[in-house]
Amino acid sequence: MRPEGRVAAAIELLSAQAAAPRRPADAISHEYFRARRFIGSGDRRAVSELAWGVVREQARLDWWLGDAASPRTRLMAYIALVQRRDPGPFFIGGQFGPQPFNLLERALVQRLQAGSLQDPAMPVGLRLNLPDWAAPGLEARFGDRLATEAAAMQGEAPLDMRVNLLRGTRDAARAALAGEGIITELTRFSPWGLRIAKREPVMKTRAYTTGLIEIQDEGSQLIAALADARPGMRVADLCAGAAGKTLAMAMTMRNKGRILAADVSAPRLTGAAKRLARAGVDNAETHLLTPGDRFAKRRAASFDRVLVDAPCTGSGTWRRNPDARARTTAQDLSELRAKQHDILAIGADLTRPGGHLVYATCSLLPEEDEDQVSRFLAENPGFETVPLAAAWAAAGMPGAPPCDGPHLVMTPAQHGTDGFFCAVLRRT
Repeated sequence: MRPEGRVAAAIELLSAQAAAPRRPADAISHEYFRARRFIGSGDRRAVSELAWGVVREQARLDWWLGDAASPRTRLMAYIALVQRRDPGPFFIGGQFGPQPFNLLERALVQRLQAGSLQDPAMPVGLRLNLPDWAAPGLEARFGDRLATEAAAMQGEAPLDMRVNLLRGTRDAARAALAGEGIITELTRFSPWGLRIAKREPVMKTRAYTTGLIEIQDEGSQLIAALADARPGMRVADLCAGAAGKTLAMAMTMRNKGRILAADVSAPRLTGAAKRLARAGVDNAETHLLTPGDRFAKRRAASFDRVLVDAPCTGSGTWRRNPDARARTTAQDLSELRAKQHDILAIGADLTRPGGHLVYATCSLLPEEDEDQVSRFLAENPGFETVPLAAAWAAAGMPGAPPCDGPHLVMTPAQHGTDGFFCAVLRRT
């Protein structure tokens, strides 16, 4: 594709995303490129980089454009090019390029040709690219580190993988990937993790197709480790999704014992079953949770470990899902907090005396994290916190925990991972 054609394609993709603001942008992007298989990998990467550059700056771009009547996606794409100091292709017409700007449109964007998207007149949260509904919670968490953390949440995430010890060693996985041209480095905290700085076609490698590796952020790996699922235990993954943490716990159990991977989504559980088979996991079963399900009553107090990887705002994953900043609202936060509370109550019923209930989110908002744990403990005096240092040592993890305090809190700026929270609770 010519440069102007790439810009036109990015505008088309952004327009499709704008037409369905509640749908995940990555799902729309996947559909867009699947319907246009004629777009080669290099062009696809260039189109995606421009489109995602706009998505990452959506809130600040909206502020700059104000009530501009022109097609906003076109203006936003041009501003993204200006910020990259590469505006030229936008003014090239022709058969495959976007229409050139008129004088009024040029005047609107010329203010930004030598400047930043930040402006002193912006509210503090907007200058940091934080949505109104999330800014207070993040400020409460980070205090004077907020600007540093917000900048890290704005960047792009590396690609982390977990080596499946049921299939081989970390050294073997590194060698296998290197043999296919993918060079990795060891993760800082997870003894099973590998990292590459940029996106590579990992899912096409033999290491992936044979189940030797799984794509999983290092922070997520640490949550699975803190669950401390051991051989012979009965374990429930109550919000299993596609079973990323189920797979990791099956590994720590060495395929001995039983894991129940439960979720409300049948398609996710179908994907989970495929992943479990590829990884060589044979001690797990899936269960679809439905309205009126008596599952919790039938299996009350029968699990040694219950993991509640709760649905949340995903504020810790904004590097990977930047559109979630705009898709999520204060009402969503309120509804999710209610769901988290209810799922924790179910998890409590499933945990046997002496067993552990592990509560985790990929959110950095205290309202979804520490506040939920505090409320739970106040309502359930039969549970107590297992301090992070004790849980880390009991799980046999190397070195000291990556953070202080009673719970695990991972952040992009401090740890280079997505944002995660994890609390380990023991039923007395």
